[in-house]
Formats: sequence, C-alpha cells, structure tokens
Amino acid sequence: MVEIDLRNAGLAAFLAWLWPGAGHLYQRRYAKGILLMVVVLSMYFFGLFIGEGHVVYASWTPTDKRWQYICQLGTGLVALPALVQARRVFGEPPKPPLWDGFMAPPEQPVRPESPDELARWHERLSYRFELGTLYTMIAGLLNILAIYDAYAGPFGASEEDEESDDSEKDRDS
Repeated sequence: MVEIDLRNAGLAAFLAWLWPGAGHLYQRRYAKGILLMVVVLSMYFFGLFIGEGHVVYASWTPTDKRWQYICQLGTGLVALPALVQARRVFGEPPKPPLWDGFMAPPEQPVRPESPDELARWHERLSYRFELGTLYTMIAGLLNILAIYDAYAGPFGASEEDEESDDSEKDRDS
C-alpha cells in the first residue's frame, strides 16, 4: 500500500480553500491538485461568465439576503472581491464600488416601487443569472469536498490501515 504524506493537514486545508487545488499541490499530490484546480475554477469562471459577473456578490440587506454567496465563498480567493465590494457599498460612509462594479451588490432603488438593479439583471440575463449562480455555488461546494480531502486524506485510506492492522493481529494470535 502506498503511504500518503499529508504534510501539515491544516495548512493544506487552508491552501485548498484559498486557491482550489493548492492544498493538494502542497501535499505533492500533483495530478489531483491540477485536476481540482481546473475543474473547480473552470466551473466557477464559466458561471461567472454566463452571469456577466453579476452572480457572485455579498449582500445581507433586509430585501436581498444573498445566501448563495456562502456556497460561492467555498472557492476561496476568487470570491473574496465580493466581500470587499459589499464592505464599500454598505459601509459607513457608503463608497462607490471598485472595478466598474464587478462583484458589487446591486444598487437599491431610490423608491420602493421602482425596479432595482437586481430586477434589471434578471430581466436582461433571464435564466443565465440563475444558471451562473448555480455553477458558482456548485464550484464552491465541490471545493469544500476538496478541502476535506486535503485535510483528511483520501477516503478509505485510514480504514484500510485499520483493517490491515486487525488482520495482522488475527494472524499473530
């Protein structure tokens, strides 16, 4: 059986969250690291692309609680600009968003009866807004599984070790 050196499991998990696949690369599991990096980031950026950059944003206002962002945050560093934008937009005093509004929360309407920016995004993008949100959420959730793998190692590795130890004990007695 091949021994896998997980090195510092906590650091590997943090690196896996920070940049998908980085924890596995740190553990010298290069094939898995590159595969995870390509799959998670491709899925994330594809979702961001079809949603025209509007599907990842952080907002906790009474009218727009963006719970989807919690899943998207699983992708790590690539989702953090949304936190920067939310802090600027909702901070005291409010500031205009950076980067031409990339990952910024939608502007709230001046009058409650007027359509807000989120409604315009939904109207313009149609199903692509929801599909882009779904792709970015799944990328984040998939990376959470990769983080667990970087921390705990491959599934079943410790079980096989325990079974082989038990069988050796049975043979010895």
